[in-house]
Amino acid sequence: MSYTVDLAEHEIIKEAKGILERFSYLTSEGFLNKVVNGVSGEETDQDLERMLVLHALERITAEEPDWTFVAAAFHLRSLYRNATQKRGEEVVYCEGAFHRLLKALTEQGIYNSDLLKSYSEKEIEQLTEIIEPERDSLFTYIGLRTLADRYLTKDYENNIVEMPQERFLVIAMLLMMKEPENNRLELVKEAYWAISNLYMTVATPTLANAGKTYGQLSSCFIDTVDDSLRGIYDSNTDVATVSKNGGGIGAYLGKIRARGSDIKGYKGNSSGVLPWMKQLNNTAVSVDQLGQRQGAVAVYLDVWHRDIIEFLDAKLNNGDERMRTHDLFTGVCIPDVFMETVEQRDDWHLFDPHEVRQVMGFSLEDAYDEAQGDGDFRREYTQCVNSKELSRKTIPAIDIMKRIMKSQLETGTPFMFYRDAVNRANPNKHKGMIYSSNLCTEIMQNMSATTVEEEVTKDGKIVITKTPGDYVVCNLSSVNLGKAVPAGVLERLIPIQVRMLDNVIDCNTIEVPQAQLTNEKYRGIGLGTFGWHHLLAKNKLVWESDEAVQYADELYETINFLTIEASMELAQEKGAYSMFEGSDWQNGAYFERRRYHCEKWLALKEKVQSSGLRNANLLAVAPNSSTSLIAGSTASIDPIFRKEYSEEKKDYKIPVTAPDLTPETTWYYKSAYHIDQLWSIEQNAARQRHVDQSISFNIYVQNTVKAKDLLNIHLTAWKKGLKTTYYVRSTSVDIEDCESC
Repeated sequence: MSYTVDLAEHEIIKEAKGILERFSYLTSEGFLNKVVNGVSGEETDQDLERMLVLHALERITAEEPDWTFVAAAFHLRSLYRNATQKRGEEVVYCEGAFHRLLKALTEQGIYNSDLLKSYSEKEIEQLTEIIEPERDSLFTYIGLRTLADRYLTKDYENNIVEMPQERFLVIAMLLMMKEPENNRLELVKEAYWAISNLYMTVATPTLANAGKTYGQLSSCFIDTVDDSLRGIYDSNTDVATVSKNGGGIGAYLGKIRARGSDIKGYKGNSSGVLPWMKQLNNTAVSVDQLGQRQGAVAVYLDVWHRDIIEFLDAKLNNGDERMRTHDLFTGVCIPDVFMETVEQRDDWHLFDPHEVRQVMGFSLEDAYDEAQGDGDFRREYTQCVNSKELSRKTIPAIDIMKRIMKSQLETGTPFMFYRDAVNRANPNKHKGMIYSSNLCTEIMQNMSATTVEEEVTKDGKIVITKTPGDYVVCNLSSVNLGKAVPAGVLERLIPIQVRMLDNVIDCNTIEVPQAQLTNEKYRGIGLGTFGWHHLLAKNKLVWESDEAVQYADELYETINFLTIEASMELAQEKGAYSMFEGSDWQNGAYFERRRYHCEKWLALKEKVQSSGLRNANLLAVAPNSSTSLIAGSTASIDPIFRKEYSEEKKDYKIPVTAPDLTPETTWYYKSAYHIDQLWSIEQNAARQRHVDQSISFNIYVQNTVKAKDLLNIHLTAWKKGLKTTYYVRSTSVDIEDCESC
């Protein structure tokens, strides 16, 4: 509608005045005059609301960063007003309103009917009373826009019909709906408290899909591709299925025979790994994630595989396009022996895994060094090197490392997966092997290939019998260190967070059967963190300091203790995961390896050995790029890029500042590209001791970095016991953030 009344008396302007009064410490003089003077009289209410937001965004600076909350408040009013129109009633959390929303969206086929089946109308009314609309004020503008644009429920005409607090309550209700009725509502309230205060975030798929009729709740999946035509194509189908439902994929290709290998005894017939990568690349492009973005697939290969050179070149921008897979992410599985050989500038030998199996009688990829400097892998690799029957390629190890670093500076990948460190620390090594990681390099769980055993016709139908492998599922959630630690709520937060993660496993429906079976078998979770730089700045701790390293050590030990304790208590209540017996958790080796010898740890160790653990894997630190924006903090354990920057939108920019930026904290927000990466490695080594899986750890370098300096960073990361490194982020290359986590 156009304006026919005095603009100063318009309802939207009156509301804007009220919002500005809440931020009286900001310099708002002339703000509303500028808005009013810019109005021609032909604008709609939506136009006026947009003008208020844009004028507030213009005022965001390092000196007055809180204009972001003003812009968020204006946008929030717009969301509420539009939702009121679409819902046909005012969005207020009064008697019956939330139940009517659930019922309407269920009838429309947007919400799953499970919520209304699980909770009575009386229970829903009780839960409506816990909604705290004032917690909407915790959002920055970029946080609210990200939540609204990507995650709040929309109708079939793409109109947002669900408000932030309703989304949080729906998530809490869904994750607690299978809990016993006598305390279920209390658990919902605790989960809502944790999410709505932004003390934690759930994973992107949970945030987007909880309560809805489509999608699933887990972030990433990891498959081990079998060395057979059927295995390769079945894996491709599973990748498509997972991608369709919003999951990112990691695929280990190290069992596939190399180019020129024999097929059924016929020499030189195998086309190697690259053609199958091309198939996966096509799948990633053609099967998108719920229409929101193209599929995200990471592929991993061992550094001793004969196809490794072609693999490393696959993302480069020059060369034979038939050998390029630009839409895949790559990762290299690296044993200690290779890094030692790089240091010694010796030759490295590349083998065909199929030929190794045929000639040597073992699978080289199935071994690792059980101790530093000694183990099965180096013994078997040496046997392969000394064998006169095996074919091989020989190349200086440093040349392979140069190709790795060249690709990293050009494309950000390959990721580094230090397989010996990973498997030595695996608490479930009694039941399997970890070959590679996921899309974001933080998940470390047992893996194995699914194989087809039998395909027969029966009663006019084709019956296929498969032996399911361990198809890893990542169930993720993260603590907001920048808010939860200063608020002193970790002891209350982590138990409800672990319960929520454990319930994701029971509430989830995964269309790939072996993934569903693995999820239930190990009940692995990945409790992570974000907001590390935010927390350091609030505590006035310099990134490049011994104090920051010590703080990382102490804080992550506390988080680990609380997480193990919570999983142990869940085991007492619901039972331990099925593979607990014989694990490092059960025999105590987990605690010994991490030097947990003080009284409280010894007491917890005894309780775990007696009661078990609910979850085979517990901690994993994901990138958290989008969810940290929503929660108003810094991503993962990363330093910030800049104190001030702009998020580019289609028709305007959103200014963003570092969280809680003040004249005091500004000195502690040093840019990632100016931080000595060896200090970041020191911090990560300290926290890695307490993380049973891994950490998405980015390396930041200037585009002028020297090869010897980047090599030193990689060697230091390996020597310090890091299990993985994620992107090498160079100032010369733009890298797409992973949103699956």
